[in-house]
Amino acid sequence: MKLNLLILLIMVVMPGRVYCQKGQIDTIKLFFLGGQSNMDGYGYTAELPDSLNRVFENVWMFHGTPAMDEHDYGGLGKWERLKPGHGIGFASDGTVNKLSDRFGLELSFAATLEKLYPGNKIAIVKYSKGGTAIDSMASNNLGSWDVDYIGKTGVNQYDHFLATLSNAFWIRDIDGDGAADYLMPSGIIWMQGEADAGKTEEIARRYYANLKRLMNLIRASLRTDDLPVVIGKISDSWRDEDGRVWTYGELVQYAQEKYAATDHNAAIVRDTRYYQYSDKFHYDSAGYIDLGQKIAQAIYQLMERQRSR
Repeated sequence: MKLNLLILLIMVVMPGRVYCQKGQIDTIKLFFLGGQSNMDGYGYTAELPDSLNRVFENVWMFHGTPAMDEHDYGGLGKWERLKPGHGIGFASDGTVNKLSDRFGLELSFAATLEKLYPGNKIAIVKYSKGGTAIDSMASNNLGSWDVDYIGKTGVNQYDHFLATLSNAFWIRDIDGDGAADYLMPSGIIWMQGEADAGKTEEIARRYYANLKRLMNLIRASLRTDDLPVVIGKISDSWRDEDGRVWTYGELVQYAQEKYAATDHNAAIVRDTRYYQYSDKFHYDSAGYIDLGQKIAQAIYQLMERQRSR
């Protein structure tokens, strides 16, 4: 029911996007960024190089406000040109975006795509929330992406994603230039899995099936069954008392590798194994910068391979 309602909304909204006073249409490549805290981003804006510490003139960002399950404000946001501040601590009431002093992979991701697609406009939709799991049994009350998870009110992280997408697509002219915009779904970036790796072996072993189903649902919500997907492989800081932070991390890593190997239009970025950490859970600023670059290159390769078929 949730998926059908969203698809209906997009079918209603998107045809209307092709009309404006001048009859012009801008086609803008759209990428969805989702996951948990390493997608949120814990890099410090004060540590950004000048090349990323700027307003991106041809990149627009819709960042859905993260919310706990059961709350109804998840997904509120506003289209703006991308700039630093979309890391942990970001919030929006739908009218004003409150930037933080943190950043995630979105800056270097956008900068790399600018070089790969010179002169093109790019749109990024982001919704992520720290500590969230796909499996509802691993959520620790921090949030579940399981579409079937009911809870007290029936609202979960998947619903907040749908709300983010609906709010983003509702705006017909995201860059304010007077021409209607066609947001062309171009890729899904997924950085998540740690929460599913820290609970039980049984939950970790379910990760492949859960990941496959969720990516297919996100593809369907964007009305593109073969939309390219890039997975950021989880890693471990080894800063726990017994060494490993994510007890069943290798099972989730295996599931991520299996997904990338068996889905005809997916890839995985493994460079996370080399990153330094700012705490036992999150990469340092340099890690997020490198991750964004590597993921942009990976999604570009998938898009070009798809185009050449």
